Amino acid sequence: MSEKIVIIGAVALGPKVACRVKRVNPEAEVILLDKDKHISYGGCGIPYYVSGDVSDYADLMKTSYHMVRDEYFFNNCKGVSVMRGTEALEIDRKEKKIKVRLPDGSEDMLSYDKLVLGLGCRVRDLGIEGLELDNVFSVGSLQDAIDIKERITKGEVSKAVIVGAGFIGLEMAEALADMWGIETSVVEIADQVMPGFVGEEMAKIAMKEMEDNDVVFYLGETVTSIKGDGKVEKVITDKREIDADLVIMAPGVIPNTELAEKAGLATGPCNGIIVNESLETSDPDIYAGGDCVVVKNLITGGWGYYPLGSMANRQGRVIGSNLTGLKTLFPGAVGSFVVKVFDGCLCGAGLNLENALKEGFDAVSVHMCQLDRAHFYPEKDLVYLELVVEKGSRKVLGIQGYSVNGDAVVGRINAVATILCKGATLDDISNLEIAYSPPFASAMDAVNALGNVADNLLNEQYRPIGSEAFEKYWEQIKNGEVSLIDCRAEKDAKPLVEKYPDFWKNIPQDELKGRMDEVPKDKKIILVCNTGVRSYEAQINLCELGYDNNVSVQGGAAFLNKWGVDL
Repeated sequence: MSEKIVIIGAVALGPKVACRVKRVNPEAEVILLDKDKHISYGGCGIPYYVSGDVSDYADLMKTSYHMVRDEYFFNNCKGVSVMRGTEALEIDRKEKKIKVRLPDGSEDMLSYDKLVLGLGCRVRDLGIEGLELDNVFSVGSLQDAIDIKERITKGEVSKAVIVGAGFIGLEMAEALADMWGIETSVVEIADQVMPGFVGEEMAKIAMKEMEDNDVVFYLGETVTSIKGDGKVEKVITDKREIDADLVIMAPGVIPNTELAEKAGLATGPCNGIIVNESLETSDPDIYAGGDCVVVKNLITGGWGYYPLGSMANRQGRVIGSNLTGLKTLFPGAVGSFVVKVFDGCLCGAGLNLENALKEGFDAVSVHMCQLDRAHFYPEKDLVYLELVVEKGSRKVLGIQGYSVNGDAVVGRINAVATILCKGATLDDISNLEIAYSPPFASAMDAVNALGNVADNLLNEQYRPIGSEAFEKYWEQIKNGEVSLIDCRAEKDAKPLVEKYPDFWKNIPQDELKGRMDEVPKDKKIILVCNTGVRSYEAQINLCELGYDNNVSVQGGAAFLNKWGVDL
């Protein structure tokens, strides 16, 4: 006797479960229902439809072989019954029935043998005045994107405000400012973009890239209301008023778990549904996955919330396999992510330094930048990396990166992500095997070098300061309280020596030992070069000669410039 499997939610997880079940057990009865009219679409592609990079929203609903994943597709190609516009209202776990509201408004009961919850998430409701005004949107569905783009193409939008500087906020800011030339502002309650995902240094680099493309940021501000006469006209924060004829609410997402909670299923942090490694809920006949669940964080051992389409698809296969008797586990995640920021790419995996400290780790981080390919190869770009490590154990807790060569930096983040869950140490990073050829990498890859930099820090061979600390020292450098030595060749240092003749001192690293009479003994010395390599060598030279009061700028002038220090 075949089982009847009902799946609630038909965007990412649900369709994957349905198709996996039917491939393994064609006799199973599978019903896929969703309250919206659009199903099985690439939700993470929504900003690129709004921007115009994806010209037709139907492309987000197509397979790689260009078939639209609609009812016809699921019925005829997959053998799955689809119920669009059907909302699940209640789950009767004892009777194994679901009360649903049909498209015509009537209610019915659906029975099930096994139930799958792919309930997704929704944009956090700030509960402020004005959310009901015309041209105030969230980006919770494909229909939202269609409506937003319609207003833009009609010429109704010249000024936009985005509330929130997370994934959706940054992607939508680029979509509006880049292709459409809309005057775009982003309001974020935190003091950096991508809060909770990257540290301040990487966040500043990404924000500067967007500011260079005319996106305006208001950090550390709270939106208190939205004003307008039927249609939005202004966004009010605790510090200013911002004119707007389009507002996109992107202050973060929360899981849709009301249906599960009402049914008595266990929930955890972020109010996500708790599942085990088989993705079973507290009821073994009900599975859940995607944006409505919390899973094990493989670094902390606690719960983690990861609303990502890629994870929903992987979990969908696991659930589908388990429903058909193929015992499969989903052990958890380290939280890999990537976001496009105009010509740049910001990505990471694991914990940033702030989160590592909150979790109780005795953690530090190091920054560096290095070319993504051999220095002699004509085509190359810098990658900017940060590694978070635990001091005593040398355990690697997280990595973040930025580059204009997205493939280069994402590939390196992914390589590290695969070993984070195995308790990787600095030795694993320093010796990580990276495929090498000059057009693709350097002989000592940037990831290996990053591990070595962290190793030098823990061994107290390296005394770094970051870009923010350098900026704080700037006044002391200018008034002579702190000495600065540029360790680059004369021709490389010359522009800054000429710009700041009173305090920008150039002593090339290879000349340092012969010019020690020019190095002050009674001041802190800040060493800088282009990317940090020569200043580290100079630091070793100075310490060898008893000049211990010195620090080296992490990532050098390249990192300072990218971060936004105006040299």
